[in-house]
Amino acid sequence: MGPRREYHSKETCTASLNAVKDALYVLNGKWKLPLIISLQEGPQRFNEIQKSLGEITPKILSKELKDLELNEFVIRKVYSTTPVTVTYELTPYSESLDKVINELRDWGLKHRERLVKNRKIESAVAEITASL
Repeated sequence: MGPRREYHSKETCTASLNAVKDALYVLNGKWKLPLIISLQEGPQRFNEIQKSLGEITPKILSKELKDLELNEFVIRKVYSTTPVTVTYELTPYSESLDKVINELRDWGLKHRERLVKNRKIESAVAEITASL
């Protein structure tokens, strides 16, 4: 199936667990990573981000942007135009998530393919069984 897993000491496992918990704490929820991916296209205004994400409410988007700003993934820029223009863009630090996003995308594509394939097999088996 894949390479054999190595077993680690309790301390190593605890350190790994804590690191994963920290990462999930920062990136939790269904919107943070899609929001970062959306901003990879370049700086955007609030309404542009909301349209690109689809179902997100303004309240949730505002909260997620603030969280990402606090964690140094996003920068909010205010321009003194009339009316005031506000844009959001990714910081250079956000590039530290590129590998994570790419791996999640690749895994997601493979997972979806696997589920679709298994549904086709289950459907075929059900048809054969029903015809017996």
